Amino acid sequence: MIRKVSKKISKDKKLKEFLDKYNIPNKYFSVNRKSTSKAVMIGLFIAFLPIPFQMIAVILLVPFVRFNLPIALAMCWITNPISMPFIYFAEYQIGSFLLNTPTIPLEMTFEWFSANVGNILLPLYTGALILSVFSSLFFYFFINYFWKHSVEKDKSLHFKNRD
Repeated sequence: MIRKVSKKISKDKKLKEFLDKYNIPNKYFSVNRKSTSKAVMIGLFIAFLPIPFQMIAVILLVPFVRFNLPIALAMCWITNPISMPFIYFAEYQIGSFLLNTPTIPLEMTFEWFSANVGNILLPLYTGALILSVFSSLFFYFFINYFWKHSVEKDKSLHFKNRD
């Protein structure tokens, strides 16, 4: 269903006029299995990294990897201001576990953060890298599998209705 809706949007006349007006290549907005799965992978990978300007990082990768830009930008917003603390805390816990370092009790104050920033960065970025790699690869293969499955299902329904 998402595939059909996104195909309809990509053929929209206003979108084509916008892309032509600002000289944006159509391939950055194309909706197919490869560009969509790459967009989800890149967007999730960047989203789980605790870095500033995540959307700019995604935009800078577009010319090199060629993926659907709006989908990748939407994936970046998984780590929004509401979900960030929970995701970063989970990444810190994963990194502390993998590095076998004791976790520091959390306090939501600037003084605590400035006093402990050196102790939390390595576990945080280790956990972030692990979560980024595994989640982005999982969803890359997930999107590929279900896109292919959806196309096969549509083909079989088409041939059944034809008979």
